[in-house]
Amino acid sequence: MKKILIYLLGGMVMVSCSKKLDVAPPNNITDEQIQELLRSGDEETIELVLGGMANNMPRMVNFSGINGTGTADGRYRSVQGLDVMRNLEGNDIVFADRTLNMFGSDEYNLLDFTSASSDKNSPYWFYAWSAITTANKMLNYLDDATVGSNGKLQEFKARGLVLRAYAYNYLMENYQVAYLQGGQEKLGMPLYDFYSPVQESKARASATETYDFIKKDLTEAIRLLEEAGVGYTTELADFDLGVAKFILARVALWTGDWATVISHSNDILTQYPNFMGESVYGGKNTGTNSNPVLRPEENGFLNNEVNPEVIFGFPLGEALTAHNSWMNCFAEGYGGLSQGFQRIDNRLYDLISSSDYRKEGFMAESWGDYTYPTNGDQRTIPTLTNLKFAATHGLGSDDKKNVGTVTCYYMRSSEVLLMKAEAQAQSGDGAGAEETLDILLAARTKSGSSTLTCDNYPAMAGLSALEKVQLQSRIELWGEGGREFYNNKRWNIEVNRAASTNHVDKSTYPVSKMTLQIPLDEIMYNDKMVQN
Repeated sequence: MKKILIYLLGGMVMVSCSKKLDVAPPNNITDEQIQELLRSGDEETIELVLGGMANNMPRMVNFSGINGTGTADGRYRSVQGLDVMRNLEGNDIVFADRTLNMFGSDEYNLLDFTSASSDKNSPYWFYAWSAITTANKMLNYLDDATVGSNGKLQEFKARGLVLRAYAYNYLMENYQVAYLQGGQEKLGMPLYDFYSPVQESKARASATETYDFIKKDLTEAIRLLEEAGVGYTTELADFDLGVAKFILARVALWTGDWATVISHSNDILTQYPNFMGESVYGGKNTGTNSNPVLRPEENGFLNNEVNPEVIFGFPLGEALTAHNSWMNCFAEGYGGLSQGFQRIDNRLYDLISSSDYRKEGFMAESWGDYTYPTNGDQRTIPTLTNLKFAATHGLGSDDKKNVGTVTCYYMRSSEVLLMKAEAQAQSGDGAGAEETLDILLAARTKSGSSTLTCDNYPAMAGLSALEKVQLQSRIELWGEGGREFYNNKRWNIEVNRAASTNHVDKSTYPVSKMTLQIPLDEIMYNDKMVQN
């Protein structure tokens, strides 16, 4: 029998478990003994044996510490850092107001971030496979016979399936041509449904087989959660029904399964009917432009407690803060003090209606001589820098040196509404798509203005229903999770900054170059791996 060493959360050896359960010798428990303990059905025992692993599943989406990245740049060691890099590789985000030689400049200047040898490529691969391995290590113990109808084991298995599906979809988004843009005929990923340190490497399955694998995991996870009575929970940092359905809707959007997108989006939106209001949509300055005060407590993008849209996120202390460090112009990292200001392309800014309060999430004029608290350095913050993620303080602190201590989110209901509208447009229901968009536009109408609709939004005149969804997705999801990059890839929209007034780099970049090559390490050590 294979012997394994069990760790609880935080790396603590499970000595107490073997003592409590009279299993000898301690820390040398067999797989079979573990499964027998799980089959006992005792919730305390199940929690003790498997709780640490199960509780770690959601945290892998909020992960920092990616190994083997081959770079000293800390952004490539966290999932939020990877997302920020994707943000820079598009049309809608302008990096600073002049050429900078700093982390992020290669990505913004659209230099090599896709080749097999690039150290800006491999972190995405290492992260996703680490998540798959983490999920499979737990799923090894949760076969159908062991799980049975035990609600706690059903919940734990669902968590593993959700994480594995999420990670495989992450690989497909990065390492293959978009499914509806030619990717359907290409290769997917090697499919591993169990963990063994000595198992043979596998060849790549087809893209269709890979997506079928992902959908099967998510469909099974949804069934298990429903049978276990785990629906839409109030705990934001867990894998509940909303998270599973969100990921499945996103996968279905990539693969053109419009009915599935609409069905699961409707279910989620029934549970999340409310949207952020004007008062908490981005940073609000209660000071002056030269001495601004923007409290994170009143910003729904930095404080989950005032954001009714959050489906999945993490509280203060658990939340990663790399995204805020890079997107917040008042931060003392690259996004602020080092002048890597994250600005909106003037072409998109000009398309936002003056009656749309989202326009106020960007500086209409430059703010002069902001003093950063640690060393007293001053910077002029340029026009069109975002206030969406801006704060001068940390949550619950009056000391500006604590700027950046915030919550974080990874999924919110506005994106669900946009996914639904796109699926309606793609399936030929243009009127339904516009009706869905009207819900978001009404929620984003500035107080005292006439309610915005698809019919009266100035920049949407003459657009198709799909083009209207695309525009509103660019506005609503600006700066979030690399969404523009992935959407451009999915919609076959190239990067073309030539006509922008405020882009520092005026490059173009074709969709054909948005697919990453398989990293060299994988090619070298897996003799069955085929390069893209």
